[in-house]
Amino acid sequence: MAEALDEGPFYHGTKADLQVGDLLSAGFRSNYRPEIVMNHIYFTALPDGAGLAAELAAGDGAPRVYIVEPTGAFEDDPNVTDKKFPGNPTRSFRSTEPVRVVGEFHDWTRLTPEALQAWRDRLAVLREDERGEIIN
Repeated sequence: MAEALDEGPFYHGTKADLQVGDLLSAGFRSNYRPEIVMNHIYFTALPDGAGLAAELAAGDGAPRVYIVEPTGAFEDDPNVTDKKFPGNPTRSFRSTEPVRVVGEFHDWTRLTPEALQAWRDRLAVLREDERGEIIN
């Protein structure tokens, strides 16, 4: 049996209004490169990391962070692991299998409007730069 990458708990940030028991799966457009349909569902063991993803997510809903549990195998997210940061300090993961919503997490740090705009500007630059390529 393989050793667990991380014990969690795990979080997923989105603007979708979800319920306990809902399954989140791959096959949706990337929040960072909307022209790409993602082959994985992404999650993190850091609630503020999920909060950042929620704030940057596409859609008009309120940013929300959900506690999730993987239903199958998962791996380190290669988009941040070693490619951008040695090891996995962001505790970011991805799976081809769904993750199940087990609750909503409310105690995450919201970005200031200025910080959110700085992230959006940074992502816009990455979209123009080949180093911003997503490993799908």
